[in-house]
Amino acid sequence: MADETILATSPTCPSCGQDASEQFYQVRSVPVHQVKLVRSRADALASPRGDIGLRFCGTCGFVWNAAFDPGLMRYEQDYESTQAVSPTFNRFHDRLAKELVERFDLHGKVVVELGCGQGEFVAMLAELGDNRGYGFDQVIRQEGASGNITLVKDLYGPRYSDLHPDFVCCKMTLEHVHDTAAFIRSIRATLGDQSDGLVFFMIPEVTRILELRAFWDVYYEHCSYFSPGSLGRLFRHAGFDPVDVWTDYDDQYVLIAARPGTGTGPWLPNEHGPEALVPKVRSFAAQIAADQARWRGWLTDLHGAGKKVVLWGGGSKAVAFLTTLGITDEIAYAVDVNPRRSGTFIAGGGQQIVLPAFLAEHRPDVVLIMSPIYTDEIRAELNASGLQPAHLLTVETPPEALQAA
Repeated sequence: MADETILATSPTCPSCGQDASEQFYQVRSVPVHQVKLVRSRADALASPRGDIGLRFCGTCGFVWNAAFDPGLMRYEQDYESTQAVSPTFNRFHDRLAKELVERFDLHGKVVVELGCGQGEFVAMLAELGDNRGYGFDQVIRQEGASGNITLVKDLYGPRYSDLHPDFVCCKMTLEHVHDTAAFIRSIRATLGDQSDGLVFFMIPEVTRILELRAFWDVYYEHCSYFSPGSLGRLFRHAGFDPVDVWTDYDDQYVLIAARPGTGTGPWLPNEHGPEALVPKVRSFAAQIAADQARWRGWLTDLHGAGKKVVLWGGGSKAVAFLTTLGITDEIAYAVDVNPRRSGTFIAGGGQQIVLPAFLAEHRPDVVLIMSPIYTDEIRAELNASGLQPAHLLTVETPPEALQAA
C-alpha cells in the first residue's frame, strides 16, 4: 500500500523567501532521474528514489518540490535529454534561434548558454549571427573549442565573468534548480554593470500543468515550476528588468528576456499576480487523485483484456506517468525516436524503450502519446509503417473519457 503520510516540508519559498505557502500535491518514492540511460530492467526497477511535495507560494506564485534533495542528483554522460531527433522540435528550435538573433540583434556578439546539453542551440546562435559561442554543462560528452564554439564541462558562474557575454541563454535548466533566487542572483552578479547585456530563459510553464492536471509533467528532476508572473518576479527580485515574458511551443514553455537593472521597471501584461493561480492549484489538488485512479483503472482493464498498450515517448513524461500510477507489467514498451535510448529501460517502471520500427512486429492495440504536440509526426510514422492501432490517443485525453476510448 502506498505511504499516504503527509510529507513534512518547509514553507519557505526559494524564490521570494516568504513563508506564505501550502503543500497541495505529493508523490512518494519516484525515480530521481528520468532521462538517465538505464541499461537493464533490474537496474530500472532499482532506480534511486525520492519524494515529491509540491508547495504553492501565495506571495509570488512559485511552485516547487519542497521535498527535493539536491544530494540525490547525479548528472553524468549517460544523461540523454536531447529533443533534437524530432522534426517537430527541430523546427521550433530553428525558429526560436532565428527569432532571438533577429529580435535582439545578435550579430558579432559573445553568446553564452547555460545547461547547453551537447551545444546544439548555442551552435545555431553562433552560426546564424556570426557570434562567438560558449556552452556550459556538466553532461557535455566532448568539451573544447571547435570553430567559433567552446564547450565547457562546468557550471557557469562568477569565475567566467571575463567572457563579458552580450547574451546569456538558459533553456530547460532553471526547473532543475532548487535554490532559484540564489541561482539568478549569481548570474546577475556575474554580469555586473553590463546594463546592455541580455539574459534569456526558457522553462516548462506551470499554468498549463495545473489546468490539465498534468501529473506526467511533475517529476523529481524538475523541482521548480514557474508561470509568467512568478518568473518575472524572480528576475525582478534578483535585479533584472524584464523586457518580455511569453509562452511558446503549444504553451508548454514560458520564456523571459531581461536586462541587468534594478528590478523596478514597468510590469508586463503577462506578469499576472499569484492570485490568478489560486483556483487552479485548488482544482488540481481536489481532482488529481480521481484522475489518476481513472488512468490506472483503464490501463489495468486493457491489460486484463489482453490488449497491447505502448507509450510513444520514452523520456521524462513517460517516467512520471508510469511511476506515479504504479504501472509496470501493464505496459511492456515505450517508443522513442532517439536511437541512444533504444534498448534502455524506463526508470522505476522497467518498460523497454524501442525504436518505432519495432511496432511492425509488436502491433499494439493502443498507442498513448506522451506529448500531444508530436501527434501529427507520430501518426505519419505509423501510417508509413502500415500500422493502424485501434486507439491513438494522448495523455491529455480527459480521464473521464477513457472508457469511451
